[in-house]
Amino acid sequence: MFCCSEAHVILINMSDFKSLIVDTTDRIFRELAQPQEIILGLQEDWEISLWNTLEEAGLTLAWVPEKYGGSGVEIEEGFKILEIAGRYAVSVPLAETLLAGWLLAKAELSVPMAPITVSVPGRGQMLRIADGKLYGNAQGIPCLDLADYFLCIAEEGEDTRVVLVALEGAESASDSGMRGDGTGKVKFNGTDVVRCAPVPKISFADDLLLMGAAVRSQLMAGALQTVLEFSVTYAQERHAFGRPIGKFQIVQQNLARLAAETAAAAAAAGSAADTIQNAKSFDESVILEVAAAKIRTGEAATEGSAIAHQVHGAMGFTAEHVLQRFSKRLFAWRDDFGTETEWAVRLGRLVAASGADKLWPMIASR
Repeated sequence: MFCCSEAHVILINMSDFKSLIVDTTDRIFRELAQPQEIILGLQEDWEISLWNTLEEAGLTLAWVPEKYGGSGVEIEEGFKILEIAGRYAVSVPLAETLLAGWLLAKAELSVPMAPITVSVPGRGQMLRIADGKLYGNAQGIPCLDLADYFLCIAEEGEDTRVVLVALEGAESASDSGMRGDGTGKVKFNGTDVVRCAPVPKISFADDLLLMGAAVRSQLMAGALQTVLEFSVTYAQERHAFGRPIGKFQIVQQNLARLAAETAAAAAAAGSAADTIQNAKSFDESVILEVAAAKIRTGEAATEGSAIAHQVHGAMGFTAEHVLQRFSKRLFAWRDDFGTETEWAVRLGRLVAASGADKLWPMIASR
């Protein structure tokens, strides 16, 4: 009886803990990162206030075990944090810092309490280590203006290493980019390495790509939920010919399509997150789920944004309207950590390599 009661208490406590993470994250973004208020300039220095509050709540290092300086929450809780961040089209490096913390902890390195951005091998990246210093170039780095540290995978002779450096001593250039978060390029000419560890296995760099794709899928799923809410509200409030435009059948049909795309994105991203949570390693099941999620959320981002702008008309394209902020984020996230085409090719190769006899069991087992 005691064991059962104790297990019941633990179950309740875990449920309360998950709810607390969701409520805390949503409250912070709701109070400090309202997109419309940011666009209109009603919140000054909002990035600093938001980041400091997220740090104090332990959300920026959620995926880092306590022994490496983090909060040590489960993978699924971290993905829930990202979904909420996506709902607000956040432009602080929360996703990148979560991803960097996960990678550093996997390499058994401590994680600094600071905003971190990341880079995936390839895509214009040529980085190497010599005598404890980092050399080379990387481009397409998100949130470059807001980050204090940069995490990458670099070569040292014939070895591959996980490397963390401070951005203060590097040459960088950035612009607002599509997502408006200071995406840019950076050049390292002998920058001191702050953290460094050998890559523990060959697929480690691929693990970063997979995790990054899952992270972006979750952000897109969250953003689409807000886009749907905006569109439904606007259709109820905007009148034409004496009645709300939401009463017109064509608008109702478009909103139904948008709801379907949003639901599909949430299901795909959630399935990938659940698979990662329960996987012992990044095996074929993880590759399948992440590839499917990145492809499906990318498609939903494209189709969903188009529908939302059709509902809003020309209003949604103006700089003052919040919809354009979400559309830009969705399009940028869609291409990060592999495009739909790249993941479709990889998924096709995985299915082809398994053979025709294994296709249906592979699909049916999900």
